[in-house]
Amino acid sequence: MNHSLTRVNDLDEQALSDKQVPSLTQVTHNRTRRSFLLSAAALTLVPADPAVAAQELPGFPDEVALYRSAYRNWVGEITAAGLWACAPSDGEQVAAVVNWAWQHGWRVRARGFSHGWSPLTITEGTSPDAPVLLVDTTAHLTGLALESSGAVRAGAGASMESLLTFLEGHRLGLTAAPAPGDLTLGGALAIDAHGSAVPAQGERRLPGQTYGSLSNRVLSVTAVVWDEDSGAYVLRTFARDEADAAALLTHLGRTFVTEVVLRVGANVNLRCVSRTDIPAGELFAAPGSDGRTLASYLDEAGRVEAIWFAFTEFPWLKVWSVEPTKPLTSRRVTSPYNYPFSDNVPTPVADLAGRMVSDAAWYLAPVLGNAQYDTAALGLVATLSADIWGPSKNTLLYIKPTTLRINANGYAVLTSRDQVQRIVAEFTAFYRERLTAYAALGRFPVNGSVEIRVTGLDDPADAELAGAHAPLLSALRPDSAHPQWDTAVWLDVLTLPGTPYAEAFLRELERFLLDSHDGTDALTRVEWSKGWAYTDDAVWDDEQVLGAAVPASLGDGVWEQAAGILDRLDPHGVYGNAFLDRLFG
Repeated sequence: MNHSLTRVNDLDEQALSDKQVPSLTQVTHNRTRRSFLLSAAALTLVPADPAVAAQELPGFPDEVALYRSAYRNWVGEITAAGLWACAPSDGEQVAAVVNWAWQHGWRVRARGFSHGWSPLTITEGTSPDAPVLLVDTTAHLTGLALESSGAVRAGAGASMESLLTFLEGHRLGLTAAPAPGDLTLGGALAIDAHGSAVPAQGERRLPGQTYGSLSNRVLSVTAVVWDEDSGAYVLRTFARDEADAAALLTHLGRTFVTEVVLRVGANVNLRCVSRTDIPAGELFAAPGSDGRTLASYLDEAGRVEAIWFAFTEFPWLKVWSVEPTKPLTSRRVTSPYNYPFSDNVPTPVADLAGRMVSDAAWYLAPVLGNAQYDTAALGLVATLSADIWGPSKNTLLYIKPTTLRINANGYAVLTSRDQVQRIVAEFTAFYRERLTAYAALGRFPVNGSVEIRVTGLDDPADAELAGAHAPLLSALRPDSAHPQWDTAVWLDVLTLPGTPYAEAFLRELERFLLDSHDGTDALTRVEWSKGWAYTDDAVWDDEQVLGAAVPASLGDGVWEQAAGILDRLDPHGVYGNAFLDRLFG
């Protein structure tokens, strides 16, 4: 048996290298985290002992090399050192690995670039000797090929950047996409990743495009699932019009997808204009207000993002518009990541954040917020990035792994397009009031930003496949009881790991959203990859949210339908962890 250490996950090498991670990342981790990073870095240099591998994983498929691997999520709050891992070369090898795991009582966790917050891959405290096998998709499951002029076949381990680059080379693209390029397609589909886009006034959806999540693009999905007839886990392809596919389009890590076929459309050139001169009171004003409101920019361009740094008054507003030819004032961009001041933490920001963490100087949150605003406002001018134009990929992708590693919560509020400004106004007013009240008590729970995006919903008709099902577990699943709800407002709050009172503050925001938008006039759903289910001192821990609010938000019987399909396709519980067991239990 060949169980030597033939490779170490590329992301681990990057994440564990001081040259690749901003210095602030090291500052914000405690002694335990630093010890983990050191031990994991050392681990990458020590080959696995074949005899130990044979003893601990007897009968493991000969053709799949094993190695030890560290795991670290985006912000470093879920870590593990020395887990067994492998990188199958194709779907058949994945099936062989899954069958071995089933027969030996192990669990399989698909691992991509680990760019997420929630415990959907592994849970904190997973020990090196736990029967958990990380299966890396980024080494080999990365193929990209055109199926037709409107469809692409893609491996689950392909990065979003490589997918968008491939599409651009064939004059194809997506309506919108998540900002980071270091997401695997499989990971993005597992949690219904999204960008920010709704139709501008007068705009019609182009063939092959959707204003919903990436999951709404799937035409077929290939996964390793249980087959009752053969008594084994096998590769099986599900077409979008099959009922079981609806549970696999957004599966939260409850299956192992190896490949998908996606609906795509013609590429467009996008102009992205950034503004930092509109007061929050004007941008987030009550509906019906005159002036430069978020809704007015939605009407004008359909694609917006607002980043509002804590304790500041002027958000950083991005507005994308479809522009076939370059506007006179725009700078042409031929590659993505055009905000270097955001992707590489400036020294003043790093120093402030470092002092806040190391000296518990959390009262500096207003200073940090203003430093972040100044960095953005000045950086846009210094880098000529306030008005850029080019093929869609080059303005849609703008976050690198070297950006500030920070915690984020996340929610989607389903509503009708004409109610977007009201949703934003009420949330930002509540956020501002609570942040001010906490500060009056000498508490500063937020030192990052509020981020606001707006998307359409997952209309299965956009797949242009007769009988296509909507993703059962997508936050953008249309609500059958409220067909007038055609839009989702995404609300995220970011703050440094370890910030005192953050959980209690975010719990208040969560309760506000769940109570205010309970399905009567709008509906709140959680953003799977981020923070939710807050107690006063923990996240992903509120029993009422986990057991009642989350399932109910998807509609009568939907959660149960999805869980039933996922259980039937994995009756032995190979795909899961303690958190998923609790969530679906």
